[in-house]
Amino acid sequence: MATGFLPGSPRHSGMKHQPAWLLAVVLLATSAMGARLAWLQLAQGSENRLRADQNRIRLVPRHPVRGRLLDRHGEVLATSRLTYNLYLQPRLVPRERWPALREQLATLLALPAQQLEQNYSEGLKGDGYRIELASSLNSVQVLRFREQAVNLDGAEVDVDYLRSYPGGPLAAHVLGYTSGITEEEFARLAEKGYRVQDRIGRTGLEQVYESHLRGEWGGQQLEVNAAGQVQRVLGDKQARAGKDLRLTIDLELQRTAEKALDGVSKGAIVAMDPRTGAIRAMASRPNFDPNIFSSGPTTAQWNTLNRPEAPMLNRAMRAFPPASTFKLVSAIAGLESGRYGPTSTIPTSGSFCFDGQCYADHGSFGSIGFPFALAVSSNSFFYRLGLKVGSEELFKAARRLGYGSFTGIELRDEESPGLLGDKAWKKEVLGEPWTSVDTITSSIGQGAVSVTPLQMARLYAAVANGGWLVTPHLVERDTPRTWIGLKPSTLQVMRQGLREVVTIGTATALNDASLPAVAGKTGTAEDPPRPDHAWFGGYAPAEKPDLVIIAFGENSGGYGGTIAVPMVKALLTTWFKPAQAAN
Repeated sequence: MATGFLPGSPRHSGMKHQPAWLLAVVLLATSAMGARLAWLQLAQGSENRLRADQNRIRLVPRHPVRGRLLDRHGEVLATSRLTYNLYLQPRLVPRERWPALREQLATLLALPAQQLEQNYSEGLKGDGYRIELASSLNSVQVLRFREQAVNLDGAEVDVDYLRSYPGGPLAAHVLGYTSGITEEEFARLAEKGYRVQDRIGRTGLEQVYESHLRGEWGGQQLEVNAAGQVQRVLGDKQARAGKDLRLTIDLELQRTAEKALDGVSKGAIVAMDPRTGAIRAMASRPNFDPNIFSSGPTTAQWNTLNRPEAPMLNRAMRAFPPASTFKLVSAIAGLESGRYGPTSTIPTSGSFCFDGQCYADHGSFGSIGFPFALAVSSNSFFYRLGLKVGSEELFKAARRLGYGSFTGIELRDEESPGLLGDKAWKKEVLGEPWTSVDTITSSIGQGAVSVTPLQMARLYAAVANGGWLVTPHLVERDTPRTWIGLKPSTLQVMRQGLREVVTIGTATALNDASLPAVAGKTGTAEDPPRPDHAWFGGYAPAEKPDLVIIAFGENSGGYGGTIAVPMVKALLTTWFKPAQAAN
């Protein structure tokens, strides 16, 4: 008997309507796909086109050449040198092939495989198109790579530029150094055109004039296929080199300053044009070689840079007790206050006692005037002057002459304003009242008084140029100078006294017929329990000065006349050598 479903049974009814359900499902799926395509094409079309282009187009960057730093005559102080780096294009090297290629490169180029792996892993976090595996390859490594390049598909050696300082440590604190940009800096500077591979100025003029020196990146725009192979060049933009920067530094004088500091373990020299504030030399000891930052300092080098002597500290702009060089300020305070006149005299003695305290002097010269007091650096003369004038006038004169404030030099972030520890400071910081001891010690540049060699250069420049407070600068530019309004008689007394320091006083080693007339002041600052500091501040030629020199030996021991004066003499000999040859 035949079997089957009767018409109208449930099974027969379901089969009858099955095509309708299938059609509904197909229509629903098709509608969903259509809606999705419409969404991708219309609502997100531009974004998806951009993603497609990003997958299809790659940019190969070209480093800009950083601008050079030149001395005032055009001699090169900082430049860029060619270097060769090893790169990898990950799209051409599948993950499973990388370990073998890594070992090939490590063996061929004598590179640590661990370092290659680390650079590879870090590089994948970026765009993953071009990873720097190693930098600063030597000529042997480059030649070996070229010979085996056909077997190293995906790896390449390309040219880069590293900052180079031909003089090594010469003027390192002025020039500064560059190093690679950090992730945090990149996030902040990317919008300004910086790239992950960029280097940036860290200190000195490299930092201050970063935007002037850095240039602009260029590169090639390449079209690649799904395998990452280059199909064609879509665009080519040359990198724009940075601009050169001409400094006020005189290379020959700078070399002399660096050599002059060989006699001390720590110290500084500043040489400046007193008429304009142009810095002709600025040296600090100990120093460092900025070239080590171009490829990155080793652990040993980094430890050396961070030793207690602080070789990266620019001592030309750090503050120290000025000692007897400050007596120039005290003398100006006495004359400008009206308490004393140009011909006034003050008694001197081998010992001076006041308020139950006694203070020693290195000699008793009787009653003497200002010029001779500066010449022999009489402490008792300035003890008595300070007490009569008062601390307010002392510190008023110091501020008038630029002490206690920034000088205006380009390296503002590295400069100390120094310290003028007056009554208000002592009460606020130490919580103690001002006493006669404070006035007496301040009058000879001890106590809570500290100045930088650069500030001292401004002071001596003001006497040399007739009463103008100049703005020190390392790059030729228009800088302000301030008329401080010293009485002509005050200037005359100061210039006479500073000249006598050299002719009959504590710096007679500079009274040399081979040099033009020199004027200045020595100083020996106590720094117990450490050895004394040695100072000299002065200028030449005495009648028409064009160079101010400050020499400083930190905890050098000895006196200003024995430690600092020979440094100054070396610079004067170099600076005035052309004039001597002409004669």
